Amino acid sequence: MLTLSELTYRLGPRLLIDSASVTLPDGARCGLVGRNGCGKSTLFRLLLGEIAPESGTFSLPRGARMGHVAQEAPGGPVSLLDYVLAADTERASLLAESETATDPARIAEIQIRLTDIGAHAAPARAAAILSGLGFSHEDQARPCSDFSGGWRMRVSLAAMLFLEPDLLLLDEPTNYLDIEGAIWLKSHLRRYPHTLLVVSHDKEFLDSVCDAILHLDRGKMTFYRGNYSLFARQRAEKAMLAEKEADKVAAQRAHLQAFIDRFKAKASKAKQAQSRVKQLEKLGPVAVFAREEAARLHLPNPEKPLSPPIVTMDRAVAGYGERVVLRNLTLSIAEDDRIGLLGQNGNGKSTLVKLIAGRLAPLQGDVRRSPKLSVAYFAQHQLDELDATETPYALVRRKMPPQSGEAQIRARTAQLGFGVDKADTPIARLSGGEKARLLLGLAAFYGPHLLILDEPTNHLDIPMREALVEALAEYKGAVIIVSHDRAILDASCDRLWLVAEGVVKTFDGDLDDYETMIITARGSQNAEGPVDREASGQAEQRRQAAEKRQNIKPLREKSRLLEAQMEKLQTLLARADEVLAAPDTFAKSPERAVQIARDRAALAERLAAIEEEWLEVMAEIEAVG
Repeated sequence: MLTLSELTYRLGPRLLIDSASVTLPDGARCGLVGRNGCGKSTLFRLLLGEIAPESGTFSLPRGARMGHVAQEAPGGPVSLLDYVLAADTERASLLAESETATDPARIAEIQIRLTDIGAHAAPARAAAILSGLGFSHEDQARPCSDFSGGWRMRVSLAAMLFLEPDLLLLDEPTNYLDIEGAIWLKSHLRRYPHTLLVVSHDKEFLDSVCDAILHLDRGKMTFYRGNYSLFARQRAEKAMLAEKEADKVAAQRAHLQAFIDRFKAKASKAKQAQSRVKQLEKLGPVAVFAREEAARLHLPNPEKPLSPPIVTMDRAVAGYGERVVLRNLTLSIAEDDRIGLLGQNGNGKSTLVKLIAGRLAPLQGDVRRSPKLSVAYFAQHQLDELDATETPYALVRRKMPPQSGEAQIRARTAQLGFGVDKADTPIARLSGGEKARLLLGLAAFYGPHLLILDEPTNHLDIPMREALVEALAEYKGAVIIVSHDRAILDASCDRLWLVAEGVVKTFDGDLDDYETMIITARGSQNAEGPVDREASGQAEQRRQAAEKRQNIKPLREKSRLLEAQMEKLQTLLARADEVLAAPDTFAKSPERAVQIARDRAALAERLAAIEEEWLEVMAEIEAVG
């Protein structure tokens, strides 16, 4: 489908693509991967004709159509459905001609061609794609101008998916999707009928969608068959073999050099020494495998942990003025919770985190936070709010005490990933990934008790995403994550909250259950295909199971809260027993000892009451289950 021959492109002094030659097979679903800044988007611009190569060529089969998602979001009065349908210009042209054609032969040609391209089923197919990307039937009739930029980009994506070009180029298509849209897109692309070349830093997405990987590294391109995990394994094996070969050659070189150094001055050994010199020259330079440098990210821990729960809500209502967004919020957050927020964009996830962080007051009900709770918040829109003239060093210096020395500020800046080569670089010259890393570091600068991350992985390449997962694993505070990247939710969250239909509930399944629910709800099957009754029955069983789990969610939430309280009381009782058991406790301070004994009795009584309540809750859970 696509052939690159000795393709070269230079951006200033940087050689982004160096004599690259590769063939992309017809029908491949290929992931284009590489570190941020390696030239992936540049390759797309070359293919689209936006820039010209320095040398070399690329080619497509005659008549093949190439498509990509336009960077300009659609606007104006045209409806979403009509915009998507208009992407197929042949269909639109034939339909228009059919209204005016009078020649019977031409009318017959038009109708045959319309049938061949499935023109009459096109509205249903376009509606199914829009639905999959999160647009309701009512939304599809509304004008594009009614929607925000992110939602309009979904319409552009829908248009390309509807058009189904022979070669579809997608550059980070999930960046403007929520997890529900990303789940549907992944399912849809697995069935894409033509060739796909997609840039993504989401390993789970690449594993699920792709059957080939094109790796761009230091200007060179290498084609691998298989998904991302297989590519990573093959690359690791190459690295290991290259290291072994390098060690072997180095040992041979050292042996020859030792012989030369020892005998080059001896006449009797001169001939042998000269022979060794020739052998040494034949070895040539050792080809070292280019390993990708490991990324690092540090999230400071809170200095003083807080007693659980750090946030509790009791029948809270959240919204803006008279507009209620979320209601009946009865939730709690412990000091070490890892919570992933699920739910379509626009359902209230941002409202919820603002309420938790104290940036939004409840309209009704009660929200209680630990008095010393510190909250850090990271959101993607903050990247656009950075002052382009600032530097990482200047931003860190502003965060540190006035008496901090130059070396201290430089050290802390380096800890955020900006060493001597980047610390004084203006923000305008940083990549999107570097800006995201800087904002993450600044958000968590003081070691917050609660870290809220809203789409933290946009702009981060795979090594930086892995570094974020590792940093979150070491971080001791509570975390709330909103992300379309399933890998970070899987690795970093042990609780899932679903924000939908104005309420927030614990999702009692895992992400596999949620993915199945989304695909079923959004009609993952082809709109023209027959109904699979067995699959439909299984979906109904899953729906009933999910409903059952939903019924016991409040009870499970209450049981977790009671368990946390029991653990805290048991710790306090253990401390009291330790003090009372000391031989000199009563001798040194009889009054204090008596008070500790009284407090211990009160704690034991409170623990017994909570244990009784917990047993009742567990009995209810068993009855519902």
